[in-house]
Amino acid sequence: MRRILFSIVVLASFACGHASAQVDLDTAYVPDVETFLQIGSVGSPSISRDGQQIFFSTNMSGVNQVYRVTREGWPYQLSVFKDGIDFYNMAPDGHALIVGASVGGDEQSQLFWMDAVTGRPRKMTSQADVQYGSVSWDREGKSIFYRSNEANGRDFYVYRMYVPDGRTELVHEGQGYNVPAAYSHDGRWLVVGLYESNENSNLYLVDLHGKDKTRLLTPHDDKAVYYAGDFTADGASLFIFTNDNDEGMLRPAMLDLLSTHVTYPLPISKWEAEDGAGSPDGRYAGIIYNEEGYGRLHIYDKETWKELPVPPMDGIVSGVSFTGTGQALIAFSSPTKAPNVWLWDWSAPQLRRVTHTIYAGIDPGLFRDPELVKIKSFDGLEVPAFLYLPPGYKKGTPVPFIMNLHGGPEAQFRPYFIRNFQYLMLNGYGVLAPNVRGSSGYGKEYQSLDNYKLRMNSVKDAGAYAQWLIDEGYTTSDMLGVRGGSYGGFMVLACITEFPDMFAAAVDVVGIANFQTFLQNTREYRRHLREAEYGPLSDPEFLESVSPIYKVDRITTPLLVVHGENDPRVPVGEARQIAQAIAERGGIVDTLIFPDEGHGASKRVNVLKEYRTQMDFFDRHLKGATREE
Repeated sequence: MRRILFSIVVLASFACGHASAQVDLDTAYVPDVETFLQIGSVGSPSISRDGQQIFFSTNMSGVNQVYRVTREGWPYQLSVFKDGIDFYNMAPDGHALIVGASVGGDEQSQLFWMDAVTGRPRKMTSQADVQYGSVSWDREGKSIFYRSNEANGRDFYVYRMYVPDGRTELVHEGQGYNVPAAYSHDGRWLVVGLYESNENSNLYLVDLHGKDKTRLLTPHDDKAVYYAGDFTADGASLFIFTNDNDEGMLRPAMLDLLSTHVTYPLPISKWEAEDGAGSPDGRYAGIIYNEEGYGRLHIYDKETWKELPVPPMDGIVSGVSFTGTGQALIAFSSPTKAPNVWLWDWSAPQLRRVTHTIYAGIDPGLFRDPELVKIKSFDGLEVPAFLYLPPGYKKGTPVPFIMNLHGGPEAQFRPYFIRNFQYLMLNGYGVLAPNVRGSSGYGKEYQSLDNYKLRMNSVKDAGAYAQWLIDEGYTTSDMLGVRGGSYGGFMVLACITEFPDMFAAAVDVVGIANFQTFLQNTREYRRHLREAEYGPLSDPEFLESVSPIYKVDRITTPLLVVHGENDPRVPVGEARQIAQAIAERGGIVDTLIFPDEGHGASKRVNVLKEYRTQMDFFDRHLKGATREE
């Protein structure tokens, strides 16, 4: 049978992560930041069981939409939502999609059924004050499971909706954040995940043929996470990921559904397993390991747990899905290669490129890899970071530098292809992206080191890295900037209050200024999860002690505050109160608040405006200091 046409066939010897040959910077065309931000990005690939339908999402139209790859290899745009889509999920045979879409960044996703050939949509939900998500199909493609907080606005219950008539039924009711996680081959069982915090979760087995028959599968005493993979074909076991082990590292495991006994079929790895997927028949498993921030794919035959060939991808594999015919669809990027989707046939072996991200006329030979560095922080803890240096940099020469702080806090900076980082380096900037304590990817012990009363220790890690940049001669305090988004925005504000003489410019994007007002005003369904990390509202003294708003008199660093008016996670009041407090004291503060965005800009026109504003701000305050010297 003729396969879907792909325009490039890549032999297995091709190393996907290698950068193009370096170009002569004296003659190279280096465009402005707006052009760099036109470089494309694709993700969320999925493929039907027969391998004939491939979908992916991209913002090439200006907002995130879903596309189908035609037999001619052309990306056919299926969705045309004004504000783009939040997610999509493909029916097993590829005939239809369920799409989640919200308005203006409010994250109140509504569900739409969509024809996979024409893109014709039909609205399945219409409650603007309800969030729907975590969609999965049954194996026949006749119904979907999803979470919804329609019952009380706070708790997510799990429902089943029959397609296409829209008839719904409640499947699992419980307090907290419940999501459908796995569906058995015989259609009888559904596994539901309950997420109590980013450090603790459980799995429950729900009998879809019986009423009130729900059983806990993962009893445990200490905090641990459990994520469901897929059922074995006989329905006796469940493939899972858990860090409830001696190493405290997220590892693939098998859970016996009758005894709830957990076994580990693979040799112990020093790396965390961060993601995985199974083939439709349950035979193969793809597992992505997080190796110092890079994502390495491993494919196993679950009958023998023998490892199968994988493509030579040196970078970050961020998603994998299987056909029923021995192929895997893979999302891949690297620091010097923009994200694309590839199809891997391990029996050949053959790697075929599915998508062709545009580079906006920029020579990829200009792009540079970072260096992984590690330092000892204030208490001797080793903290990793990625160091990006401008072309031709000579050690000991101070240059303008930006420290980039990730959000989360249970997140991790990863060396993906980052367009604005490449622009910064080509314009004489260095960038440092640390993974301070509390970051994920290094085991649950490291991730827990900033919880609650330990909050400011992560800020001290950032301060240690800022001092390291200065001590090592990379920059000076009047050429050092800091920026971050969400929790990273809090980190920015904390840095310029705890280390007021260290930074010459700061950019806070959708950040937390006051933990009390943040917890009071964030969406109700998020509050419990956030209190588990930051501390409860019942401890106002502690929340005040870590909130930058109460230390605003220390701020002398020029600050740019960026936010979205419709942010449901960190409400825009956080931006307004910090900006007002600084302005009232005569400090330097600029604001950029988008009326049609939420937790970060997503529309291309707004993204371009934000990054141009950021670059003008940093050039003025960091490069200006260089010129004066």
